[in-house]
Order: sequence, then structure tokens, then C-alpha cells
Amino acid sequence: MEFLTNNIQMYMPYIAIALAVIILLQFILIIVLFRSVGKVEKKYRKMMRGVNNKNIEELIISYLDRVDEANNNSQNAIEHANLLEEKMKSCVQKVAMVRYKAFEDVGSDLSFSIAILDENNDGIILTGIYGRNESTCYAKPIDKGISRYDLSEEEMTALNNAINKVKTTV
Repeated sequence: MEFLTNNIQMYMPYIAIALAVIILLQFILIIVLFRSVGKVEKKYRKMMRGVNNKNIEELIISYLDRVDEANNNSQNAIEHANLLEEKMKSCVQKVAMVRYKAFEDVGSDLSFSIAILDENNDGIILTGIYGRNESTCYAKPIDKGISRYDLSEEEMTALNNAINKVKTTV
């Protein structure tokens, strides 16, 4: 036992230095760990902001419910847009007008033909013929770009101009 005590006393300065180095390394390790814990705590507080005594599972479930609600709203908006697009096919989309002089004794291009069509080229042609003593206005139905009534040259021009109009989409 005395041998052990003598050896310990002889190497005491080296043991003290080694212990001081170990304590210094542990102190540095503790500082690094406190910083790491501080960063994790900051992230945790940021993630849990606005939450009072809720656990993370409830928080995630509430956010997933919000995502589902947003998906449902988006799907409803898409369906509504498709319905509106379908309804728009029957709305007026193509209009063309031709003005002309129907009679030589009338001074200006006061007569007209207007073609009003939807996407399927269904609609009407309105024609107004202006004369010095009388004026006449009449309409002819158009079905798929064709009239079952005879069309004048001006009415055909208005119809072809309307049919050839390019549909603009948003």
C-alpha cells in the first residue's frame, strides 16, 4: 500500500494537470451543449408560437384539417370554373358587322348586317336596310354556322367574319 501511495505522490503534478485538462474539456463541452440546447429551444418556441398547452399532435392535426379544407375549397373553385366555362359556350362570343349602301339613292353606308354567334356558331344575323322612304330590320337564325334562309352577300360576309374570329382564352 505504501508503494501505491508513494507512486501517487510522485506523479501528483501530472495527475493534477491531466485532471485540469479533463475538467477544461468538460467545461468546453458543457458550453457547446448549452448553445445547442439554446438553438433547439429557439426552434421549438418558433414552432410552438401561438399555441397554449397544446401538444404537437393536436397542432399537426389542426393544420392537416386546414390543408384538407383548402383542398376542398380549391376543388369547389375548379368545379365552379368548369361550370362557368360550360355556360359560356352558349354566350355571345363572336360578333361581326358589315356596313353597306343598300340603295344607290342613299348617300352613305347606313345599312348593316351583324352576325352574333356563340362558341358553336349558333346565333342570329340582324340586318337593317335603310332607304330614303323606309327602313327595314330583320333577323335570321344561324345554326352551326348555317342559315336555313338565303343570305345576302353582306350577310354572308358578316357571318364568315364572325365564324373566323379567334376565341381568346384567359
